[in-house]
Amino acid sequence: MHTIRTAAVIGAGVMGAGIAAHLANAGIRVLLIDRVPDPPNPQETAGAGMSRQARSRLAIDAVARLKKTNPPPLFEENCADRIEPGNIEDDIARLGEADWVIEAITERLDQKRELLARIGGVVAPHAVVSSNTSGISIAAMAEALDKPLRSRFLGTHFFNPPRYMPLVELIPGPETDPQVAQAMREFLERRLGKGVVVAKDTPNFIANRIGTFGLLSTLRLMAEKGYTVEEIDAVTGPAMGRPKSATFRTLDLVGLDTFAHVADNVAERAEDPKEREAFAVPAAIKELVRRGWLGEKAGQGFYKKVKTEAGSRILALDIRTMEYAPATPVRSASLDAAKAVKGAAAKCRALLLGSDRYAQLAWDVVKHTLAYAASKVGEIADSIADIDKAMRLGFNWELGPFELWDAIGLRNTVARMEAEGIAVPEWVVKWLKAGHESFYVRQGGQTFHVLGGALAERQEPPEHLSLRALKANNRTILSNTGASLIDIGEDVACLEFHSQNNAIGADILTMIRKSAEEVRRNYRGLVVANEGRNFCVGANLMLLLMEAQEEEWEEVDRIIRLFQDAMLELKRLEKPVVAAPHRMTLGGGVEVCMAADRVCAYAETYYGLVEAAVGLIPAGGGTKEMALRAAERSAGGDDIQPSVNRAFETIGMAKVSTSAPDAVRLGLMRGTDRTVMNRDRLLYEARRAVLELDRDGYVGRGEEKIPVVGREGKAVLELAAYTMREGGYISDHDWKIARKLAHVLAGGDVPAGTAVTERYLLDLEREAFLSLCGEPKTQARMQHMLATGKPLRN
Repeated sequence: MHTIRTAAVIGAGVMGAGIAAHLANAGIRVLLIDRVPDPPNPQETAGAGMSRQARSRLAIDAVARLKKTNPPPLFEENCADRIEPGNIEDDIARLGEADWVIEAITERLDQKRELLARIGGVVAPHAVVSSNTSGISIAAMAEALDKPLRSRFLGTHFFNPPRYMPLVELIPGPETDPQVAQAMREFLERRLGKGVVVAKDTPNFIANRIGTFGLLSTLRLMAEKGYTVEEIDAVTGPAMGRPKSATFRTLDLVGLDTFAHVADNVAERAEDPKEREAFAVPAAIKELVRRGWLGEKAGQGFYKKVKTEAGSRILALDIRTMEYAPATPVRSASLDAAKAVKGAAAKCRALLLGSDRYAQLAWDVVKHTLAYAASKVGEIADSIADIDKAMRLGFNWELGPFELWDAIGLRNTVARMEAEGIAVPEWVVKWLKAGHESFYVRQGGQTFHVLGGALAERQEPPEHLSLRALKANNRTILSNTGASLIDIGEDVACLEFHSQNNAIGADILTMIRKSAEEVRRNYRGLVVANEGRNFCVGANLMLLLMEAQEEEWEEVDRIIRLFQDAMLELKRLEKPVVAAPHRMTLGGGVEVCMAADRVCAYAETYYGLVEAAVGLIPAGGGTKEMALRAAERSAGGDDIQPSVNRAFETIGMAKVSTSAPDAVRLGLMRGTDRTVMNRDRLLYEARRAVLELDRDGYVGRGEEKIPVVGREGKAVLELAAYTMREGGYISDHDWKIARKLAHVLAGGDVPAGTAVTERYLLDLEREAFLSLCGEPKTQARMQHMLATGKPLRN
């Protein structure tokens, strides 16, 4: 595979800087360059009278913005150290040092061609050159390059923001070497963690082509049938398996001028007159662009947020009058039916089965989009799987168009379309006549999909292990309502949580104990992973609150002991244990990971001991583990106190990492823990870590002795918290929680330097936790969190 160690990004705008940031996240050194800005004094030339720093100001400012942007484009601020700013005039020769050169300037063919011709003579003979274009012809750009370089030139369309949006459309040109395209696909997937689809060199490629068609089709339905902005968004959001931003919030986020540009790109380049007409920008969009009401970046678009005495209020646009009015909620029987069921497929079926005007709207949106997507197979991509993947990853649809078609019934919907005069592509009709009832077919434990009018195996790389697929192949070993133990191959088992929100309750704790027994007897090691939206949001807070309100203190004590014992069972298992968290991993979820020998975390893991936010402290071993890690960081005679201070601040302020590397910075993960960029590879990498530990002759961990800072160190922690209370930064109840936390982290009132047992610290944890559970203000915090999902600072 082509090795990429260094890269250069030309264009320091939002996309170029975002791509540079994500390359830096992946450990790649990046040269970020832009044009030389106009000189402050118009009488000076751009070359004379400007310092080197001034000439690189556009890139320098872009790197500075990366550190302030929210959500952060960087895993942690230090990643910016891998980005070197420069300018095209002074640094063009340095493009020859890069293994990959990415053009990310404005979407104009003439400017892109001019730049490519200029850099073609300086790039290294092995370097790959790509354009981050959202729809301009790769072939037309390649004409500006010498023939040898055309074989190493292709399109790499990142979606914005590059760190968070998983889709990259890979667009080979007519002369791109297939080996180069394959190497780049592997690099994008493995090193950058992207979901890659191969698109053909057509206007707007795959996702923007179908997504823009769907949005324009919906806008026309709105004008024809008189639906409001709120009605359209109520139907085209989660009820249809789409994001909450639905139609008009999505347009506001994208920017109406950007959307109009994307639509124009197809309207100008499409060969079919009907398609050019379908991509014509509606009058309402043109008027909004004329007025400068471009969406979120302009402060108003289809929605407008205003401040009132009662707080912020959302107004929605009436496109007939071009006036704003308070947004009104939309209710109907079909929408209620969709809300009542789980899963995108079931929601769509429930919505479309309705008989009201919103069910009709949903059908009108769906039928046009499905027919259009089918008509583009072979033109924008050969594989329906790539089209579905592009829409899931690029537009956050839960189901791609062909997956949705299967979910709502292929044969009956085609009959309905034909009855309503919708042109169904001939290949779909032939597919049905051949006796097929769906586009995806399960046979012998494998999935096949339509490719070139025939069934082709839907192959996933061997590194893409799926718990769902393994369970479908009868690999479940043990199971209860909250968790399952699954054989994931190579004599490794996986403990999967599947309770509501993956919250930890008695069923999961019981399965942890049973899993430890099974692995001890029959397996080389254990992975703790799942495929839920979030890894684990913590313990079952509702159950805990109910027991506390009933003053069932013996039951609360029993629950906490059960949790602590289960964590020790994991930690002291004679076989290696690797945790593989992803996305939200909070409270008890972090404590489960801390009990593992190693953590293989998805890069987008937001990780924190957040118990203080609900008036408690970590009591499943989390506080104990933070004390242990503080001692580890200070091994060799260094003072433990600074590390304990840091742990005290992290827990007391309920800090949550912005990424897996950031969790290492916070001391919540160890430097030996791994970051996995690609979510689909997470289970595979965790299994591999188990096997590595096993091959290295793993020996289980026994009882550890932990040196603590004792009563003197506790006084230091309490002084810091007292200062914050006196300064008005924390409340009296925060002060009470902080003192309990300080007592546990410091190891109680023992002399400084005393080595205590894990059980001793666990007893301190449990005692502090129980006493805080009895506090009315803690119970109020718990209740508020359950009701609103937000912390209460009382």
